[in-house]
Amino acid sequence: GPARRDEYERRYSRAFPPQLRARLRDAARGMFAFGYDSYMEHAFPRDELDPLHCRGRGPDRRDPSNLNINDVLGNYSLTLIDALDTLAVMGNSSEFQKAVKLVIDTVSFDKDSTVQVFEATIRVLGSLLSAHIIITDSKQPFGDMTIKDYDNELLHLAHDLAVRLLPAFENTKTGIPYPRVNLKKGVPPDSHNETCTAGAGSLLVEFGILSRLLGDSTFEWVARRAVKALWSLRSNNTGLLGNVVNIQTGHWVGKQSGLGAGSDSFYEYLLKSYILFGEKEDLEMFNDAYRNIQNHLRRGREACNEGEGDPPLYVNVNMYTGQLMNTWIDSLQAFFPGLQVLIGDVEDAICLHAFYYAIWKRYGALPERYNWQLQAPDVPFYPLRPELVESTYLLYQATKNPFYLHVGMDILQSLEKYTKAKCGYATLHHVVEKTQEDRMESFFLSETCKYLYLLFDEENPVHKSGHKFMFTTEGHVVSVDERFRTSLWDDILPGQEEGTPKAKPNELKAGNFSSNCNRVPDERRYLLPLKSNYMRQIDQMVGLI
Repeated sequence: GPARRDEYERRYSRAFPPQLRARLRDAARGMFAFGYDSYMEHAFPRDELDPLHCRGRGPDRRDPSNLNINDVLGNYSLTLIDALDTLAVMGNSSEFQKAVKLVIDTVSFDKDSTVQVFEATIRVLGSLLSAHIIITDSKQPFGDMTIKDYDNELLHLAHDLAVRLLPAFENTKTGIPYPRVNLKKGVPPDSHNETCTAGAGSLLVEFGILSRLLGDSTFEWVARRAVKALWSLRSNNTGLLGNVVNIQTGHWVGKQSGLGAGSDSFYEYLLKSYILFGEKEDLEMFNDAYRNIQNHLRRGREACNEGEGDPPLYVNVNMYTGQLMNTWIDSLQAFFPGLQVLIGDVEDAICLHAFYYAIWKRYGALPERYNWQLQAPDVPFYPLRPELVESTYLLYQATKNPFYLHVGMDILQSLEKYTKAKCGYATLHHVVEKTQEDRMESFFLSETCKYLYLLFDEENPVHKSGHKFMFTTEGHVVSVDERFRTSLWDDILPGQEEGTPKAKPNELKAGNFSSNCNRVPDERRYLLPLKSNYMRQIDQMVGLI
């Protein structure tokens, strides 16, 4: 009833006091520091920190089939590498410089580790490139992040890793890479011929940056070939792609089309590749994909903030028929409102974000899979994922509505309350029971803490310096820079005439980002981004009411 509506008005429409915001910024920095310092003290040089037992862990050598661990942990100090640019974004130059020197002095990729190409690319390659760009930036927006006598060592490390990943792209009839590679020996002899769409099709941002920094088109070329191969396999009926494909035959083994695990970053990187490199075809593919997503995956009413029917939801469907395949969504899908912000579809982003936030409010975390029909978790763990925080941050940047600062405060408080452990932060084994699991994934430091910090740090160089930045799918910050926009393709890809002006990102639909938030007294009330009754409806959808 109206009492509930008043509660929303009371809780979310108040201005956000600057002192509170500064306090939360410091809390986010403290959260990062506790996780990072604990890792350095108890776990380095191993890949990950076990936050309950205060020790390090590396690949599971005894059980090679333990992919949950081995896909990610390559025996290369993963957590240290993944956290590099977070140190810079937080302005901690002394620790950044120390960490970079440690990586240069101690990390080698000449390891008998079989890792997932996708995970090594986004967590390790992407971070090395991001840190390299920060160190060599002549404007030094984050403070002095230069390294004395720096000789492009991080770029060389990135190059070395990428060369070790290249065998995954050989001996595949479609050009879609094998999912795993041994860093010493190449593709393991017992490799499967099946890979997921996101894993194979989300390598272009990192491989493209590497190619353009080195002036060697090989890396971008193989990553692009994989994207085009996947794209060519989409259904000619719906235009959708599945989630698992055979890399030799091009046959879809997994016919589920959705926005979550297995597909998510494929769409994200079509757009982000265009933003970085300005290749027209990337934008055309993205626009096409986005249209098909709206046509086939979106359920619920037309205008999200008003009208009859259910609030919008993006579901999992059969790629050939568009028919519903199941009634769950997964937590990775919470990234999608952030992607919608980037193309200017802010209305729909606001509505979809509210759905995930309602689930978060119900459990104090996002279950890995949530069944929207049963209104209950299907897979109940929460590994400290960043996707909801990321969308919250991007929506705040687009709308400047303090509602999103309230959301961020909520998320920060639940993380402190339920996931803080003896040393670091722990995965929630069960979001209802709040039991902890002895794992702190590297993305907690590279993304979750970074986006929370940036949400509360109005004055951050990322927002201020006249630099333009973009985040990779692992939250690594890269500058949107002219030098990434010179095509390496003229020698290989005909068709782009000399002197044809390159497409610029401002051809993207500009969002009408009205800010209702210019320097106002603290008692000012704001329009909620959504109507109270809409928020109530969503709370009902997830069983909060």
